[in-house]
Amino acid sequence: MSKSRTISWVLLIAAIGAAGYFGWQKYAGDKLAAEAAQKRAAVRPPVPVKIAPVEKADFPVYLTGLGTVQGFNTVQVRTRVDGQIIRIAFQEGQFVKEGDTLVEIDPRPYQAALDQAKAKRTQDEANLANANLDLQRTTKLGEYATRQLLDTQRSTVAQLTAQIAADEAAITNAQTQLDYTSIKSPISGVAGLRQVDIGNIVNAATQTGIVSIAQIEPIAVIFTAPEDQLPDIKAALAVAPPKTIALTTDGKRVLSTGTLALINNQVDTTSGTIRLKAVFDNKDHALWPGQSVSTRLLVRTLQGATVVPDDAVQHGTDGLYAYSVNQENKAELRRIKVSQSIDGKSVIEEGLSPGQQVITSGQYKVSPGTLVTTAVASSDQPQAKVKQE
Repeated sequence: MSKSRTISWVLLIAAIGAAGYFGWQKYAGDKLAAEAAQKRAAVRPPVPVKIAPVEKADFPVYLTGLGTVQGFNTVQVRTRVDGQIIRIAFQEGQFVKEGDTLVEIDPRPYQAALDQAKAKRTQDEANLANANLDLQRTTKLGEYATRQLLDTQRSTVAQLTAQIAADEAAITNAQTQLDYTSIKSPISGVAGLRQVDIGNIVNAATQTGIVSIAQIEPIAVIFTAPEDQLPDIKAALAVAPPKTIALTTDGKRVLSTGTLALINNQVDTTSGTIRLKAVFDNKDHALWPGQSVSTRLLVRTLQGATVVPDDAVQHGTDGLYAYSVNQENKAELRRIKVSQSIDGKSVIEEGLSPGQQVITSGQYKVSPGTLVTTAVASSDQPQAKVKQE
């Protein structure tokens, strides 16, 4: 029993000694690892990032929408007389000026009618001259001419004078009909696809046109805006016609810049929107009738707003934030509130102040307190669509 007890004590003491040894080894190893980590952290190089200043600037507020380009005036050219087309004087897609000849109709029947009216006037003028002579002769007879004969002769002169006036009207009408055989453009614009060919018979009673002319200098864009924005739009229009920008449907390229011309006289109750019309000079013909465009309507300008590049704004689980760089070149996390954003710039309502520096590139390698080395970000920002937070 004594020997067995001695062996048990020896084994227990050995186990305790082994556990203490291994525990000491682990503690020493963890301590060495922590010291090594601290040393590595102490010599960790600064994280390279790009920064940009928080600026104080005037910031334009735009309403965005989708619109359709329309010709400022569009005319369906039709004939006003019947006849056969003998000449087409325009090319499809050609820019025509007001008064340019488009189509000529066979003028011979109308020229004959004009000549006939002129001949009738000449005949009646001759009869009037003879009646005037008869009146003069009758008047010279004095008391030898009966009163009835004198009155009859005067009536004949008056009738022939009125007939000549009717002949003048007939000549004017015949000349007008002859002029209608040469169909001219009523406006300046682009000619569309023609609906007739040489040799076709056209009739004034038919609804089929000859060609459509669309005025594109200036040109109009019809677009919509939410009805709750109507007060802002009316306020801007009361001061001056608000600036309106037409862009490609992807919002990446500006096509033309114009002004808002009018607000429709009622709101569309089914969609809750109001139709607007903007006018563009369109000297370069960048806008074309029927084209779909993205629109921006300037409703107001925020004076002295706090502005940062969009790249500085980060999205987190707790909302929007940005990293600023303090005087020690260390990153600081700032909770921010954004009110407007357009063309790569955002308006900051809370969290940043003008004059601070914010990180615009390399945030994924940064945490609060990280030492950074900075480079100034390029001022060229890609064009982006307008959005509101």
